[in-house]
Amino acid sequence: MAGTKNADAAKGKEAQAEQNGSESTIDFRAKGDVQNLMAAAGSGRLQPMKGFASDYTDIVDYIIRSTHKMWEEGGIGLLYEHYAHNTVTWSDWGPTYGRDRVMEYVIQRESAFPDLRIYADDVIWAGNEKEGFRTSHRVTQIAHNYGPSKYGPPTGRRTQFRSAAECVVQGNRVIEEWLVHDELTIVRQLGLDVDTVLREISQQMDVSAPTDIVGEVPRVQGQTTPPMYRPKHPGQFDVEDFVHLLVDEVWNWRLLNRIPAYYASNVPIHGPSNRELYGHGDMRAFVLAVLAAFPDAMIQIDDVYWNGNDQDGYRVASRWHFIGTHRGIGIYGRPTGRQIQMLGSTQYRIKDGKVVEEWTFFNELALLWKLRYA
Repeated sequence: MAGTKNADAAKGKEAQAEQNGSESTIDFRAKGDVQNLMAAAGSGRLQPMKGFASDYTDIVDYIIRSTHKMWEEGGIGLLYEHYAHNTVTWSDWGPTYGRDRVMEYVIQRESAFPDLRIYADDVIWAGNEKEGFRTSHRVTQIAHNYGPSKYGPPTGRRTQFRSAAECVVQGNRVIEEWLVHDELTIVRQLGLDVDTVLREISQQMDVSAPTDIVGEVPRVQGQTTPPMYRPKHPGQFDVEDFVHLLVDEVWNWRLLNRIPAYYASNVPIHGPSNRELYGHGDMRAFVLAVLAAFPDAMIQIDDVYWNGNDQDGYRVASRWHFIGTHRGIGIYGRPTGRQIQMLGSTQYRIKDGKVVEEWTFFNELALLWKLRYA
């Protein structure tokens, strides 16, 4: 088992090293306007991409233009070429299996929001053609609700919300995907009652979906203290160590006095449901609000990867799970006693050893459904 972990770690280092050598040309920030990407289609590879369609120049180009092709140009059938037949998609509504379920979702969303625009705000990536690419695609979506949706009848209203999609891509096909949409913002902007929408969604849920089996939240073992992440590169700045330590100290150990050690004093934090936080005070208040509702909460990091360097700074993608029991009075209403697991995604911008901007995503509509109706 230890040998397997060491081999995986070595592969990860090789992939990151190969990636670092390509980042000067394969950087979302260098792509410019979307028209530039369209014009560069088919102009030749900027990195090895075995099995990918010939018009894609690199993995960032693939993520942005494949999304545009399928969602905005109407090429829904291109899902057959861009998703594996057995693609697994994870969200807080439960996992879905297979390419056909992805197609159903796209058709339903396009019918409800026919003028949908998906603006790429960033694409952070890691990996290579052999091991596969991992990507974190942060977007802003804008649309009008002209058709019936999972939320109810059409309202004609405009909605603007943020989303994050993390993918594993190999040979031109997404083989696994994690989606986090800001659906509570959608419901509010459509002028709908949240509880009415949650009841409607309950009627739509797959009755065969398994109920979560819950146990004790493993933040501490018995009467001991929470485990502390052990840095892999002590004595030097390492992105993965930094993110793990930030989450462990601030969230799992409740060391809110350590927030200034990880965040710049003027950090903007773009949170779920269009929350806009600024600085250490807002960050502390947000952490306290969540922990007040879930006193035993913990966050487990599932993946971390990044682009950048010490001089220019780092853009970091982190996927995680939140686990906690709703025992406290707070932002999610009267305690229900229910334990929940919640998928989350965060992008950090790190400069000079501190977070200078953060985007955090989790689906509060799905969270409320789990607490009130699941």
